[in-house]
Amino acid sequence: MEIEAITDLNPAPRLLLGPGPSMVAPRVLRAMATPLVGHLDPQFLEIMSEVQQLLRYVFQTQNELTIPVSGTGSAGMEAALCNFIEPGDRVLVAINGYFGTRIYDMAGRYGAVVDKLERPWGEVFDPEEIEAALKGKNYKLLALVHAETSTGALQPHIAEIAAIAHRHGALLLLDVVTSLGGLPVEIDAWDVDIAYSASQKCLSAPPGLAPLTVSPRARQVLARRKTPVANWYLDLTLLTQYWGQERTYHHTAPISMNYALREALRLVVEEGLEARFARHRQNAEALWQGLEALDLPLLVPPQHRLPTLTTPLIPAFADDAGVRRRLLDEFNIEIAGGFGPLKGKVWRIGLMGFSSRLENVVLLLGALQRLLS
Repeated sequence: MEIEAITDLNPAPRLLLGPGPSMVAPRVLRAMATPLVGHLDPQFLEIMSEVQQLLRYVFQTQNELTIPVSGTGSAGMEAALCNFIEPGDRVLVAINGYFGTRIYDMAGRYGAVVDKLERPWGEVFDPEEIEAALKGKNYKLLALVHAETSTGALQPHIAEIAAIAHRHGALLLLDVVTSLGGLPVEIDAWDVDIAYSASQKCLSAPPGLAPLTVSPRARQVLARRKTPVANWYLDLTLLTQYWGQERTYHHTAPISMNYALREALRLVVEEGLEARFARHRQNAEALWQGLEALDLPLLVPPQHRLPTLTTPLIPAFADDAGVRRRLLDEFNIEIAGGFGPLKGKVWRIGLMGFSSRLENVVLLLGALQRLLS
């Protein structure tokens, strides 16, 4: 079997302004070139501890069980579900976009009895309707998306919703994939039990790790399981032996990705959370004003709008895929289209982490103006 000559790796440079991955800072790319050590090397064990310390900072938590799961954000989602669901457990998933639907699907695969609380895509939930749905149902878990990547909607009232869940005996699971590192995520202050994210969004590392944090309350639930966790690779009772004091072998951790995440998190600490949040907000507001000046109204009202992911409505005269293709071909800019009920109706523009820069906003707005005029 002959193989055609494969040239050197040389993809065109892209300005990544879609829903992820975001741009990766040069310092993070350089960190990935650091020579490998073994995954049980004392030097790497120290790096593991540093990554955990840095993750606690961005999650704003003291949770001992705070780790980067080896896998993408979907692995974090799966770890957050498989460890706390046993067959027959009742789970309520609040769905107002694609990723709530994915949580619903995953929970059912682990044998849960799963119910939906639904809102149209782009809307958010009121605490009162969540309480009404939980009341008298004996749910073990309430799952909610903080920042819905498919719609650009930010779910408010997390602390109030957590208190409601606990009042009715449920753990609160929160998807913070598109919010961690870009806007406030306060796990301890909000009293969230389980939260997961992804390395490639607002943290601006390459995809491949999924930050996860678990509260003492949720760890007690995990310890009381009557059946083994159905997913061996993501079983936290095993992973904690690797990421805890024992440092017992579980799997070969992605060394270079942990280097990258460590450096990306150091950049977050150097900037400071408040300054970082303010930067994301300022650049998002500049984008929103510019889009509206181009007669591109936004799907989500201002009070529920994500500063990290914006969804302008596509004008009737515009070719959705054609505009995105020309942005890529002529300007090297990547944005994404909608999917599900929003397919062909919105574009998804990400200003996350290293991508959230005013010069990127100006370039994108100028390119859109040229293509739509």
